[in-house]
Amino acid sequence: MLIVFSGLPGTGKTTIAKGLAATLGAVYVRIDAIEQALRDSADFARDVGRTGYQIAYEVAASNLGLGGTVVVDCVNPVMESRRAWRDISARFGAPLVNLQVICSDMTEHRRRVETRQVDILGLTPPAWQSVMNHDYEPWDTDPFTVDTALDSPAEALAAIVEHISVYESKGT
Repeated sequence: MLIVFSGLPGTGKTTIAKGLAATLGAVYVRIDAIEQALRDSADFARDVGRTGYQIAYEVAASNLGLGGTVVVDCVNPVMESRRAWRDISARFGAPLVNLQVICSDMTEHRRRVETRQVDILGLTPPAWQSVMNHDYEPWDTDPFTVDTALDSPAEALAAIVEHISVYESKGT
């Protein structure tokens, strides 16, 4: 199973994605970690472009090929990346679960962005204005969405686990 978390920075994606990966015993793939490693390389310096996603696609594919469950933690803001995840899941016959994490309370979202504790060495978190200016295309299908302004991380995780269990029981 390929489980892809999507949403703007500061919504709570990473907290929930890490919790889900631990709960499921899944491989955890985090775009921020891959992109920071690229930025730390003299070959890339600052502009990593789509390279972080391309690496993540192959890491996820390798683990799906072994029959593993993969949890991906990324912004996933454009149709191009969403299609790539769909194509990878189809290539391996693995179910794809798209999850979107939002924070509908703008004040709370801003507070989280501005007080974010970085857990990746060298990573500079985005400024609030950068988050607000981030391109985030509408979905062509509705992902399962949790709102962390309404639910705690534990409640959001429980809702996602329930969604996945229902999803699996339907065989989709």
